[in-house]
Amino acid sequence: MAGTAGTPGTPRVLRAMNDRTALDLLLEHGPLSRTRIGKLTGLSKPTASQLLARLEAAGLVLATGTTEGRPGPNAQLYEVNPGAAYAAGLDVTPERILAAVADITGRTVGSFELQTPGRRPTQPVVRQVTDALDGAVKAAGLARDDVHRLVIGTPGAFDPNTGRLRYASHLPGWHTPALLDELAAALPMPVEYENDVNLAAVAEQRLGAARGHEDFVLLWNEGGLGAALVLGGRLHRGWTGGAGEVGFLPVPGAPLVRQVTKANSGGYQELAGSQAIPHLARELGIDGIPSGPYAEVAAALVERAAAEDTVLNRLLLQTYATRLATGLASLVSVLDPELVVLSGASLTSGGEMLRALVQAELEELAASRPRLVVGDVREHPVLRGALESALATTRDEVFDTSR
Repeated sequence: MAGTAGTPGTPRVLRAMNDRTALDLLLEHGPLSRTRIGKLTGLSKPTASQLLARLEAAGLVLATGTTEGRPGPNAQLYEVNPGAAYAAGLDVTPERILAAVADITGRTVGSFELQTPGRRPTQPVVRQVTDALDGAVKAAGLARDDVHRLVIGTPGAFDPNTGRLRYASHLPGWHTPALLDELAAALPMPVEYENDVNLAAVAEQRLGAARGHEDFVLLWNEGGLGAALVLGGRLHRGWTGGAGEVGFLPVPGAPLVRQVTKANSGGYQELAGSQAIPHLARELGIDGIPSGPYAEVAAALVERAAAEDTVLNRLLLQTYATRLATGLASLVSVLDPELVVLSGASLTSGGEMLRALVQAELEELAASRPRLVVGDVREHPVLRGALESALATTRDEVFDTSR
């Protein structure tokens, strides 16, 4: 337990620690009785009763039903009050902004999609952000002031030294020097900004394939190719926020690109990014290549190749796996992670077949041999990660009963 015997305020700190433990158990298990909470926390029945009464008075838990139908006498059940606080997340791409609001239990209560096509935005970014957020808030039946915290996920990263967005020249309107100040003035809640691939890693770490892992790499391939690095349980962002921008990584098999930030391209992106897959399919003579955005076309081609066992499809998957492993070999040689999570539609659409091919290729190319898995969070992983990030801080603040 925290604190030192005799230190003023220690009983309050200990009560707050017990309160937080009970709230976390209710989030994990759902409704629990006083007796069950006592057993899980090691608290006596009177202490557990006082704890629940305290949390109920603070509006953090609700009495909800009884254990009717179970062996023994009926007992009152308690759950976290979903309306104790709300958090929001945004997933920003050049084409659209996805927004969602979740209650403090993590349940999504409202969502909205704002289309933002075109190289030149018709509305200022601040207006786009507020419109997307307001759409989700309205769908949740809430007001903007009800949102405790907002996390915005974008390609690239906001440089902590300058406040400017870097590594995302393809995101129109987001590079003005005063943008963060303008957003802070327009929004009533604290706002955090995070790289989109980092948020996909947060989603996998909290909810998916990386649960329980302290050292892993998430390789993302959808609109762009990137990576998230989790070391010692924490995201590694780098000095300028650019850690994991592996699309710029020089790799064998691709031309050496100079001034990559101006060209917004690089070796690994050109070799194994989503836009490379339709080109590869054409080179192999594969028929029936669909039309549409290259990320969607790439995912469809990879999915079809994994589902239809033909010579050309096997060759497409094998060549793609070799290209992916070429860049991964550099990453795992430097980082030596326990796990690599494959995420983004151009990777997850290949399923177990693509994963096994990349694993086999990587074992030929790198001395370090991490286990490869396909990501579990398939539906809007960036948005889910934004919500999970916002909820983590919100819970720390709202569940703190020591104040």
